[in-house]
Amino acid sequence: MKELIFASHNQGKIVEIKALLAPFPIQVLSSDDINLPDIEETGETFYENAKLKAEEIAKFTKKPCLADDSGLCVDALGGRPGVYSARYAPNRDFEKAMGMLLQEMRQSGQTSRAAHFECVLVLAYPNGESVSFEGRVDGVIAQEIKGKSGFGFDPVFVPNGFDETFAELGAQIKNKISHRARALEKFAAYIADKGL
Repeated sequence: MKELIFASHNQGKIVEIKALLAPFPIQVLSSDDINLPDIEETGETFYENAKLKAEEIAKFTKKPCLADDSGLCVDALGGRPGVYSARYAPNRDFEKAMGMLLQEMRQSGQTSRAAHFECVLVLAYPNGESVSFEGRVDGVIAQEIKGKSGFGFDPVFVPNGFDETFAELGAQIKNKISHRARALEKFAAYIADKGL
């Protein structure tokens, strides 16, 4: 079984990645499993941040590394919080972040509630080579925070074709239709074709 480092301390993402990669002969080790430091996200795009993290950790561990950067992009807020999704509220308090987001939308004067989650995964090798995979799910921002499942902004995001937030739909449905699931599908197809 090959080892793949997943450059994240986010337990929600780690659980999702391990579940989605379970069918493959790959052992996923998170940043927590091997005490990796946080890599500062200094990029201006999801791709730049994911590439930065994946390349740094691949060089450091001498193993293939998968890193993601993802976030919520709200049309009425000009695409924000975007790459700053995790840092939108102080101390990464998402309960507070969702309250701030709903308040900012009310104050924006915009009627559109359209939004999307975007994810970019970058697989980097110790030799400096890398490949990227993108996923996106469109939807709307709910009027209020709903649901207990998931993490981050899941309780305020209703994906197109559904009446419930990601946090109400639960992991089984979310892991089939989410931005990360779609990026991981492309990653899985790559692994099936070329191996790790």
